[in-house]
Amino acid sequence: MNIRRRTVLSGALSSTLAGLAPALFTGSARAAGVSDKELLLGTHLDLSGPVAVAIPPVRNGLEMRIAEANEAGGIQGRKIRLVVEDNASQPAQAVRAVDKLLKKDEVFAMLCPFGSGANVATAKRVLDAGVLVFAPYGASALIRQAAGDNPLLFTTNLDYDTTTAAGVRWAIAQLGSKKVGLIYQEGSFGELVGKGVKAALSGRNMTLAAEASYKVGDIDFSSQVARMKAAGVDLVVGATTTRETVAVSAEIKKLAWTEAKFLTASPGRAGITIDVGKASVEGLYGVGSWKITPPDQWSAKDKAWVESYRRRFNAEPNDTSMLFYDYADWFLQEVNNVGRDLTVEKLAQALAKSKFKGMASYDTQHFEHNHIAPEWIRVEQVANGQWVGRSEVIDPARQAT
Repeated sequence: MNIRRRTVLSGALSSTLAGLAPALFTGSARAAGVSDKELLLGTHLDLSGPVAVAIPPVRNGLEMRIAEANEAGGIQGRKIRLVVEDNASQPAQAVRAVDKLLKKDEVFAMLCPFGSGANVATAKRVLDAGVLVFAPYGASALIRQAAGDNPLLFTTNLDYDTTTAAGVRWAIAQLGSKKVGLIYQEGSFGELVGKGVKAALSGRNMTLAAEASYKVGDIDFSSQVARMKAAGVDLVVGATTTRETVAVSAEIKKLAWTEAKFLTASPGRAGITIDVGKASVEGLYGVGSWKITPPDQWSAKDKAWVESYRRRFNAEPNDTSMLFYDYADWFLQEVNNVGRDLTVEKLAQALAKSKFKGMASYDTQHFEHNHIAPEWIRVEQVANGQWVGRSEVIDPARQAT
């Protein structure tokens, strides 16, 4: 292990980069994970747990961008190697995976580690070792809270409270929603979405008409939907991921409850929701936090990317494939901009000043206090098996309250 690189940051990680001592940026010792010919990155994904079925597109998106870089000769003369470990969506296993990546592999940075629980359990451990964490996929607010104020953490997943608040404000104004109910997953995810719903209602002098919780793993939502209907709700907001979003939407259709609109928070708005739910999610509204472009609207660049993905993996890409490709692209863009003399500190400085607009981006974004900004969202609806935009692209921070 490169002791100097690991220890030199230990007393400065809670400071902003601007306030760090100049010596931290000019050390001559090589960065861990960086050699003359290779840059070593790590990540941990759910390869065997409850989310494993959705992980291949995530992994493929990351590996495709890295493969492209290597095929072009690498970045600043270095080939990129990504070591992938299994966290099984279990915090304890994530800790073991991270310890292996830090102590045995000595990775330079952690790229897009997956899962809120896995990242909450490990982010501080990684950062305290002086390793940069870019685009951890999970609840950014919880990851940042667990990690503390750290200049080596860059979060790109939009906050569930602010984005949900923006979606609910739009629904009240544009759909005429007067009685809002909330179906939420017990725990931090549901609490964050609920915070956003209540913030939107408070700004309109409204309160929740009904709320009902569910536990992770629940598949029957008849009682929750029945509670919403009994309260006369005309907008149901779901703190739901894919399976739960489909189940709630199917239950609403089963009751022929046409008076109510269903709006899922951002984790439930994805291409896979339509793939799984099919007709049962027709009419569903969702808070979109990245762009999903229907095939009949693909640009020449989109078509070329899709064909390349198909050749590489003998599979069809989806929106998450493109999203994680973009994350890797943003990261490698700044690795290249740093130049040959690559250090964690220089890369953190470059990322903090960077701007990016990828294929899945609604518009250009940057980092404010190391969190992605603006948190562009768009309210979309499933129509004829596709997500269709119903709102303009919204910056929640500038939306009228």
